[in-house]
Amino acid sequence: MNTIRRSMALLVFTVIGIGGCAHDWSSMSDPHPVTVADMQAVLRDEWSRHLFWIRTVVLDNAKNDLRSRDFAEKAVMANTRDMAKTVAPFYGDAVSEQFRTLLTKHYGVIKAYSEATVAGNKRQQDAAMAQFALNTDEIAAFFSGINPHLSKDTVRSLFAAHVDHHVAQIDKFQDKDYAGEEETWPVMEHHVYGIADALAAALVKQFPTKFN
Repeated sequence: MNTIRRSMALLVFTVIGIGGCAHDWSSMSDPHPVTVADMQAVLRDEWSRHLFWIRTVVLDNAKNDLRSRDFAEKAVMANTRDMAKTVAPFYGDAVSEQFRTLLTKHYGVIKAYSEATVAGNKRQQDAAMAQFALNTDEIAAFFSGINPHLSKDTVRSLFAAHVDHHVAQIDKFQDKDYAGEEETWPVMEHHVYGIADALAAALVKQFPTKFN
């Protein structure tokens, strides 16, 4: 097993252990080459955790449950770290850290919009939306820059819709529209699976020999 494949296998084991991946491995003591299904499963799990913990943060903000919110925020940051690690075996630690920085900014703007919504501050909401647009452009430039199979327009479209879902969820919690949020949730989850699958497919195209 070459270096990148060994690193990828270790990454998958680590993420599965942390995130509770539903993808089953035949033998934890006998590492095997990473498959496309493995990569897709890991990315889907990480993006699902991203949604779950951010949902907890924004709900706690709306309910003013700061103790629970602070716990959830730590989980968000742990997930951000784990998600960034998924690109390290392919692009290295420096690129992984760039991805982590972008994800941290992404969460920071979500939190800012949530807090502005709870405070009823339209000016701060608008400022957060402007930051969302900038962060989305940065993420689009990042992925298109490291992978020729991910165009800026494609990534921008995926993440713009993802941001819209977060905003809609925050608004529904603020309005105590829990039935509406329940309808929004599966749409959000389906969409982040699309993001995960697009990233996995692009990795396979760029590094076809790294997968079994």
